[in-house]
Amino acid sequence: QVQLVESGGGLVQAGGSLRLSCAASGSIFTINAMGWYRQTPGKQRDLVATITKAGSTNYADSVKGRFTISRDYAKNTLYLQMNSLKPEDTAVYYCNAVKRGSPYWGQGTQVTVSS
Repeated sequence: QVQLVESGGGLVQAGGSLRLSCAASGSIFTINAMGWYRQTPGKQRDLVATITKAGSTNYADSVKGRFTISRDYAKNTLYLQMNSLKPEDTAVYYCNAVKRGSPYWGQGTQVTVSS
């Protein structure tokens, strides 16, 4: 079992920055990959960014150059640095981890970007 707890969401003006954190229980060394997804009401949950155990990253085209995913093994924490935020980035952001082929999700954190 893996438990994920997100934090760092909030209200920010367009052009501002936020950093999301996802604290994972247990050692994230045994997790194959982690990532961030986001969802708005009535829409599917979309990939924002992922990072593999080897450190390879992947980003949605809409956030490339603005968001950076990273992880800290010592703190068992995943991060998402979000810069140059836009109103269309408004969503609930979810942390995801894949361990032995099974996905795990956090409870989500709301990010609201005002214009």
